[in-house]
Amino acid sequence: MRVLFWGTPAYAVPSLEALAAAGHDLVGVVSQPDRRRGRGKELLPSPVKARALELGLPVITPQRIRREPELQAQLAALGADISVVVAFGQILPPEVLAQPPLGCWNGHGSLLPRWRGAGPIQWSLIEGDAETGVGIMAMEEGLDTGPVLLERAIPIGLLENAQQLGARLAQLTGELLVEALPLIAAAGPGPEAERLARLGVRPQPEQGLTYARLLGKPDFQIDWSASGLAVHRRVMGLYPGAHTSWHGQRLKLLATEPLVRRLADQLSPEAAALAERWGLPAGTPAASTAATPTAPEPGTVLALAEGTGLVVATGGCPVLIREAQLEGRRPSAGQTLLQQLGAQPIARLGPQDG
Repeated sequence: MRVLFWGTPAYAVPSLEALAAAGHDLVGVVSQPDRRRGRGKELLPSPVKARALELGLPVITPQRIRREPELQAQLAALGADISVVVAFGQILPPEVLAQPPLGCWNGHGSLLPRWRGAGPIQWSLIEGDAETGVGIMAMEEGLDTGPVLLERAIPIGLLENAQQLGARLAQLTGELLVEALPLIAAAGPGPEAERLARLGVRPQPEQGLTYARLLGKPDFQIDWSASGLAVHRRVMGLYPGAHTSWHGQRLKLLATEPLVRRLADQLSPEAAALAERWGLPAGTPAASTAATPTAPEPGTVLALAEGTGLVVATGGCPVLIREAQLEGRRPSAGQTLLQQLGAQPIARLGPQDG
């Protein structure tokens, strides 16, 4: 099958590799233009473009595909049977969607219609979803509104961060695309409604619809008045960008564990022991911690867990900070982190400390 592949970040690379390994004829790769990255602001290709060039594939990098009719004509001239899109980063116009006779198909990293949009992995973690997955969806003009051909769910681990979950979903996307393309080819070309009917796609229901809105700078600032579980989920979902402050310096939080007794079987042995001491008894409302006059202020260091990390108060159960990165320093964990911060009980994290 002649495939035109659209993708930009590292997440899309396993799909490109899987389609190449499956023997499909990749007639071209469309990716976002080179961007300046890193401390030196060097102009660098996207991960997809870099891998495509290694594979000897032609690469096209439009600034705005909607506004470049000459480029749209160039894409049509490639004669692709199908377009496959994985995290490209631009909305394809109707003229482009209509080009391939077998349609345009998207590998989306959520269980649609939950988390339509650009950040489904982050939001599934932030909101504490028990599972997520990948859907292979026929593309329409709407944002992730098309019917789903194939879908597979995977569980989300309590201690799994966005990078780890993204790596699993990226591999699964490639696997499902390789499985989907022969089905799409067998259904053949023709009017879209007839093609999709032959494939038996599943229209997305309106029930359960959520949007993964774009994340802004305020989202990455930890709110210690939230529950310990909410703080932990934000650290995992925004990895490696969630941060607080420590004596006026930015402190990135890279690994945490919520000290919640009912979750002890999902925690590390060290955190499970700390949860037994610091966690709320089963059935106790989280808000009761913050309601008592003697409760420590959220963000207060409650204890130094030797060799493990910092126990910090929140609006509910405490959180164990296992790994963090102080501004201008390398990431550190366990005892090294304790030594680097020089933390003591009653010290506070967040904008209040001083």
